[in-house]
Parts: sequence; C-alpha cells; structure tokens
Amino acid sequence: MELPPSPWGVTYSAILTIFLALTVIAFISGRRRPNLPPGPRQWPIIGNLNLIGALPHRSIKKLSQKYGPLMQLQFGSFPVVVGSSVSIARLFPKTHDLAFAGRPNTSSGEITAYNRCGITWSIYGPHWRLARKMCASELFSPRRFDSFEHIRSAELRGLLRRLFDAAGEPLLLKDYFSIHSFNVISRMVLGRRYLDPTDEDQLKPPPPVSEEEFKRLMDELFILNGVLNFGDFIPWLNFLDLQGYIRRMKALTVNFDPFFEHVLDEHISLRVKERVNFSPNDMVDVLLQFAEDPSLEVKLDKNSLKGLIQNIIAYSEFLFPDLIAGGTETSAVTVEWAMSELLRKPQIMKKATEELDSVIGEERWVEEKDAQDLPYIEAIVKETLRLHPVVPLLIPRQAREDVVVDGYDILAGTRVLVNTFAIQRDTTIWEDPDEFLPERFLGRDVDVKGHHFELLPFGSGRRMCPGYTVGLRVIQSSLANILHGFNWRLPDGIKAEELSTEEIFGLTMPKKVPLVAVAEPRLPPQMYRICY
Repeated sequence: MELPPSPWGVTYSAILTIFLALTVIAFISGRRRPNLPPGPRQWPIIGNLNLIGALPHRSIKKLSQKYGPLMQLQFGSFPVVVGSSVSIARLFPKTHDLAFAGRPNTSSGEITAYNRCGITWSIYGPHWRLARKMCASELFSPRRFDSFEHIRSAELRGLLRRLFDAAGEPLLLKDYFSIHSFNVISRMVLGRRYLDPTDEDQLKPPPPVSEEEFKRLMDELFILNGVLNFGDFIPWLNFLDLQGYIRRMKALTVNFDPFFEHVLDEHISLRVKERVNFSPNDMVDVLLQFAEDPSLEVKLDKNSLKGLIQNIIAYSEFLFPDLIAGGTETSAVTVEWAMSELLRKPQIMKKATEELDSVIGEERWVEEKDAQDLPYIEAIVKETLRLHPVVPLLIPRQAREDVVVDGYDILAGTRVLVNTFAIQRDTTIWEDPDEFLPERFLGRDVDVKGHHFELLPFGSGRRMCPGYTVGLRVIQSSLANILHGFNWRLPDGIKAEELSTEEIFGLTMPKKVPLVAVAEPRLPPQMYRICY
C-alpha cells in the first residue's frame, strides 16, 4: 500500500533518512573525546619511536621533563603511558593495580616462554593466579627459602676460594659474580650445578647440552627477552623479522627445549623411584608436587611446567626475563655496580670494612643472619639499587580497561611503563641524586619491598617480583663477604676518576665497560682454608 505524501512536501523515506543521519551526528558529537595525557606529536607508522635513543630510560626521562610526570607516547601501533614521579607511579600498581595487571603480548613471551606459560608474560587470569600462589606459598616461602641456606653458604665459600686463588691479579669481576649467582640458582631450583659441576653432579645423567653450550643458551635466552623487537610495536612488520630476533628465538627454543625435557624427566624418574619415601630437594620437585594436586583450578601440562621452571630460575634472581642481560645475571650486575662505586670512593669502602671488623671480627665470615646488624652494608646495597636500578623501566603493564588516572583517560590496551631510573634520580626527592651517598639511607625508613615508591627496584603490587628476597640475600651476603675478606684496588695505572659509569640498556642495566679490580686477602690465613 502506497503511503500518502507527508504534510512537509517530502517523502517519508527521506524524513527517515534525515532522522537517522541526525541521530548518528548527535551520537558522535555527544561522545566525549578522551582526555589523553600530554605527549609529543607522532609520526605515521613509527609514532614516537624516533625519539627513543640507545638508552630509552634516559630518553624517556628527558621527554618527561618537557611533557610532565604522566605522558603518553606512541610506540608504533601501541599507545604507551609513562609514569616518572612517585605520585604517578603509586597510581598504577597500588590505586589501580587490578586495572593495570595485564601484560602486553610479545614475541619473546610467545616463543621463548612457551606461549606465555610463565609468570611474567602470562595473561592476568587463572593460570597467572595459580603460578603466583605457588610462588608465594611454596617456592619462595620463608620456610622454603631458609631450607636452601646451606646451598647459598657453600656457593659463597666457592666464590671466596676462587677470589683467593686469583689474589693479586687483575680480575674481571663480572665473571666471578656471574658464576657464583648462577650456581646458587641452579642448585636451589634444579638441584645440581650445570656450570662448573662438582664430582657428584657429574655422576648424574648428563644434560643434552655441554657446559659451554648451556651457558651460551642461557645468555641468548635472556638477551632475546630484553631486546626491543620492531614487530612487537608494529605487528604487520613482524613477519619480515627485520632484526632477525624471531629467527633467533625459534632456534633457541629448538635447542633449549631438550634441556628442560631433561630436567623434568630427571626429577620425575627420581619421584617414581623413591615413591612414598620421596622428599623434595629443590624447587622443581616442589613444582611437580604442587602440580599433582587434583584440586588445582588450572591443570599444568608439560609446556606449562617448562615455562614455570624457566621463570623460577629467573625469579630466584630478580625479575624475569632479567636474570642475564648481555651475559651477566642481575645480582652480578648489582654487585659489580656496587664495587665500581666503592672503588671510585675509597672512603665509603673504608667505612664498610670498619663496620664489618666491628660487628663480624676476623675470626668468621659474614652469615645471612648478620644482615640486620650491618646497616651501612644495607645502605650501600640500597644506594646501588637507587643509582643503578636493575630494571630502569619496570616490565610493562597493560591496561585491562579504561581508567582515569590523575584526571587523564588511559584507554584499555594502553601499555604502561614506570621509569624507576627517573624517579630514583628525582631532585625533588633525593639530594645530589647523581652522587653515590649510602648515608642517605641511614636512619631513613625506606625499604625495597614495594611500599616506598621512591625506591622500586622490584616493582610493586600484584605483578611485583615474588622472588626478590633471594636476589637481595645473594647481593648482600656476596658484597659483605668480599669486602670482609679482601682489600680491593684498581689495577696499576688506572685512577678512580677514570672508571666508567656508562650503562647498557636492556631490561637490566649492566656496566658498558666491565669492572677490573685486584683483590688482596685481609684476614688471617686460616680463614681462607675454611673455603677449601
């Protein structure tokens, strides 16, 4: 049936079209444009990547001085919000912790971490909650941690023995610290040494890779987890693999997977052999025992276990994927930075040894329980972590929903960085922030447990490193004992003011020029015989 003409002289279909058009215009105009944080203008395709130099934490710090402590950048296809002040940093992992509990998807997480099966890169959800629960209640519980003290003590004696054997000669300290920290971790997590194996270790089934190949694969694993892969920011370029990182990640997985298979098979066979008499000896044993619980919300398959083992090795140090960067572990990096600063300021080293002589004396080595009685050593460690943060840009989070932060709209999917490097050198918080001054922490109630946002070496909130206590103990005990046992000096012809303080950026921040120093015994001879 044909409709009669409208009283306005136009057809009803035309009226309907006009009405719909006006409705759409009203809807669009009525939507509030998001109030995004300030930031620099963007280039097509690359966004603001052109403003990021070889040391991104310094580049971003400089940008924040222009655009403010909360600014928005564009890295390729992804918006990135950066917090560079204490007040802003507190909003992400504390005030809005749940909203920013996500992690961005990366090629390294997918390829080298068994499709994000570990803790660090996993999606916030049941799998992550299970992994976190295992860490908190079993793997890094105080009871479990204390049960491995004999391992840490034995490996520390090994470090002191190696330094004593090389006394009087210029030493590349990074190598000594790296071997020590990795031996501690491999024994605690895997139950044996894979570098510098003992006679007992050599009686066990040999791993599918040589000692040299294992070290190379570990180095490659953590290097690739610290690179900036273009395809992670511009996904449609990822298939081109312009930097060759994807190829290297795939090759690494193929070469490293048999090692993790070997670790699991070795532990499973021992469990089967001992049956009811079995008692967990290391963290992999604990992980397997936990995985057998029929009430688990998420079942752990073999790939999940491999990803978690990989993460546990790293979390025992600090933050995955930062155990090794450029071939050095993060605890080794921190001790190397501490020694570098002490050699630049001998008066601080003298104060440290005076405290050790007063509290410990010459008849014994420093034990972990002595840490509470060595406030100046603790202050040196805190000052090192402040001036040379292990992770200058905390591992990125991702907004799970739209959030209003400090009056600005942060849209779902935005990546979030906290620039600890900028915060820990903020002139409004720290006097002479570029100077190494341990005294600033004496009598100052600032810890590294994620409660004080002016010092965040391990992050804060839900996605804070659950294993930071291990790394901290390794650093404090290593540093205290090498200062207690040896006088340190620079090689002949090198002046303190000539020591480089330049860093290399990764997810960790090692020294650009490795430290070389000379150790000379300072305790009675019988003290070193204990280490053999």
